[in-house]
Amino acid sequence: MTLPRIALAVIGDEVGPSLPEMISFCKENGLSRLDLRTVDGRNLLGMSLQEIEAIGVTLRKEGIEVPCFVSPVLKWAAPGKEQATGKVDFAFDPTTCPVADPLAHAFDIATVLGAPRIRVFSYLRYPGFEASDIEAEIDRLTDLGMRHDVSVEMENEPVCNIGSVAEQAKFFHDLAEVPQYLLPLVDIGNSWSIGQPPTAEDIAFLAPFVDQIHIKDRDITGRKGTPVGDGNVPWAMELKRLLEGVTGREVVASLETHCPPDGRGATAKSVAALRRIAGEIGAEIV
Repeated sequence: MTLPRIALAVIGDEVGPSLPEMISFCKENGLSRLDLRTVDGRNLLGMSLQEIEAIGVTLRKEGIEVPCFVSPVLKWAAPGKEQATGKVDFAFDPTTCPVADPLAHAFDIATVLGAPRIRVFSYLRYPGFEASDIEAEIDRLTDLGMRHDVSVEMENEPVCNIGSVAEQAKFFHDLAEVPQYLLPLVDIGNSWSIGQPPTAEDIAFLAPFVDQIHIKDRDITGRKGTPVGDGNVPWAMELKRLLEGVTGREVVASLETHCPPDGRGATAKSVAALRRIAGEIGAEIV
C-alpha cells in the first residue's frame, strides 16, 4: 500500500520569535513550508493586514509558503461560560483584534498569506459542552472558508472543549453532515499528553478527512515536551496507521515541538527524526 506523502512544515515561533530566525531555520534544514502563529511575540490575529502583507512578501521572496495560519480563533472563553482552565498558552483576547470581527479578519490574514488552511479551536473548556454549542460558529467559519477557499482545521487542544482525539472523533461523528471546508487537525501528541492515546477506531474514523496534522513528542512522566523520538509517543506506529486511512495524496505534517529552552535545536532534531521515521514506514517526505 502506497502511503500519502508527507509535506513537512514547522510552526515558526517554535524556532525563534523573529521572521529572520524562522527563515534561516528553514534554509538550514531544507524546508520550504512555515506555519505562522506569532511573529516577534505578537499573534497575527492582532496585526493589521498591512503588517501581514509585509510578512507575506518577505516569505515569498525567500520561496517559503504558508500551509496554515495557526490562528487562535475560538481559543478564548465562550460567551456566558466560565472556563475551567487557568493560564492558557497562546490564548487570545478577541477584543485586541484590530477589527471588530476577528473571524473575518482571520480569513483575510490567511488569504493575504496565501495559506489554504486556518487552524481553529472549540472555546476554552467548560462543563457540559455539547457539539451543538458551537453550531453557529461552525456555520460562520465554514461559510468564510467557502468564500475564501480556505479549509477550517479544527484542532484537538486539551484546554479546549475538543481536547483529545476521542473528543475530536465524537464531535465529527455527531455532526449530521460534515460541512464542506471543515476538517480535523489531528494532534496525537496532545492526546498522549493528557493520558488519552488515540484508539485505532478513532484514527480510522478521522483519517479520511485529514489533510494536516501537528507533530510533537512528550515525556509523559516529566510532563514536558521533547524532540520527536525522545519522548513516549510511538510516532512510527501512530503515523503509519493514520496515513493508511488518509484518502488524499498528501498530508501536511507541522512540527510543534514545545521545547522552549532550546526550541531551535529541538525542532532541528525533530525534523531529522521525522525524516527517519518516514523512511522507516515507507512514506515519502517532501
